[in-house]
Amino acid sequence: MPESTLIQALFERGAQYGYSKTKRHPSIAPFIFTSKNRGDIIDLEQTAVQVESAQKFLKELAAAGKVVVFVGTKPEVRDTMRAAANSINAPFVDNRWIGGTLTNFSEIKKRTERLLDLEYRREHNELIYKTKKERLMLEREIIRLQKNFGGIAQVKKTPDAIFVVDPLYEHIAVAEAISIDIPIIALANTDCDIRELDYPIVANDSTRPSVEYIVSTMRDALKK
Repeated sequence: MPESTLIQALFERGAQYGYSKTKRHPSIAPFIFTSKNRGDIIDLEQTAVQVESAQKFLKELAAAGKVVVFVGTKPEVRDTMRAAANSINAPFVDNRWIGGTLTNFSEIKKRTERLLDLEYRREHNELIYKTKKERLMLEREIIRLQKNFGGIAQVKKTPDAIFVVDPLYEHIAVAEAISIDIPIIALANTDCDIRELDYPIVANDSTRPSVEYIVSTMRDALKK
């Protein structure tokens, strides 16, 4: 997509609207075009460059068969992230980030394997031989495991990168990725610290049109 077209698309979806100047993180200063009515206006020319850079990186990962986890757990973005990930069979975290998901993946894998085992046994009617109370307890366990780990149940090894919406909100996931050198692609508003993000995309990370558009561009880059 020509850069001018990308800028126009971002503009039409309100991606330029940051938070108030008082919330601005110092690392964002170079990406501010101006301030209006005490709110920061993001320089979409720079955002467009960032989008294209992130797309290029994700296309390289997809071509190499790498695993990218979509992370978006705040209420206003979780549906968008889950839908985008599901559309390309990518793993995702949309409920809450469980500590150790990256840094202690061997333990997380035990939980996902437990989930897959229970789902298999239920599908093949292997739980019908349990008592009613035991079946109820297992069903509750399945629901709990699905909620926490369902989106990453098929991931067999530590992911190769994460794509995050709002790295400030997802600070635990970001910190884990940084600690073990997993690349971070992130849609970040003006209150975020972008210094340790590998591929920051400075734009509005809360309003649906902006989030949906940028998430869709990252999803499309991962399509094979």
